[in-house]
Amino acid sequence: MSLLARLAPHLPYVRRYARALTGDQTTGDHYVRVALEALAAGERVLEANLTPRVALYHVFHAIWCSSGAQLETYEPDEGGANDADGRLMRIAPRSRQAFLLTALEGFTPSEAAQILDTDFSTIEQLIAEAQAEIDAELATDVLIIEDEPVIAADIEALVTELGHKVVDIAATRSEAVDAVARKTPGLVLADIQLADGSSGIDAVKDILGKFEVPVIFITAFPERLLTGERPEPTFLITKPFQPETVKAAIGQALFFHPGGVKREAA
Repeated sequence: MSLLARLAPHLPYVRRYARALTGDQTTGDHYVRVALEALAAGERVLEANLTPRVALYHVFHAIWCSSGAQLETYEPDEGGANDADGRLMRIAPRSRQAFLLTALEGFTPSEAAQILDTDFSTIEQLIAEAQAEIDAELATDVLIIEDEPVIAADIEALVTELGHKVVDIAATRSEAVDAVARKTPGLVLADIQLADGSSGIDAVKDILGKFEVPVIFITAFPERLLTGERPEPTFLITKPFQPETVKAAIGQALFFHPGGVKREAA
């Protein structure tokens, strides 16, 4: 089996991870491309004792850590526009990596330790440190666009647990547009297929046409949005989702977004 054939099933997910890690689609895709080029040129090799997916992430990290971690040295703008850069400076790269690998990508702590060339106890410590930092950063008002009441309730519970407030739950595109007219959210969690046949993607386009807000898309078919052939969401969670995956995506979306709407005091 060729190298490309072995890695193809995992590429959409390492690209998703790279974008979450860097906070930017173009930057994340750049590092994935460099890693693949290094593999194709024989400059890097997949570790034979690792599964193909773990080995691919391992190579990606070798590339990213040699250059991507420079994001930590950027200085925020005087006007505060580069909030994400400031947050990056406050959370160590290794903590962020460990958190995302386990919570967003679904690796076990042992697999994350292999990817980061460290041990199990260190991974657990890094995850705890990252979670504490992210949870302390921002509390905001959240709009949920979801037509399944049970799923919407689950998401609302997770959002509330993280210290945020759900200001509305919309089941259709028109309801979502009406919701933001009543209250500007600081985060949007959007399903793709809605109750009346409308699209969560179109609802988000309507919202982003009015103001900037971090968005997390929810879908049972993430590969349909991770094709590399059109603009893609930076933050994406897959149905059925795990609670820690939702928490990770929320933390990263708020963490990287340049500014946002803070939750109003009660």
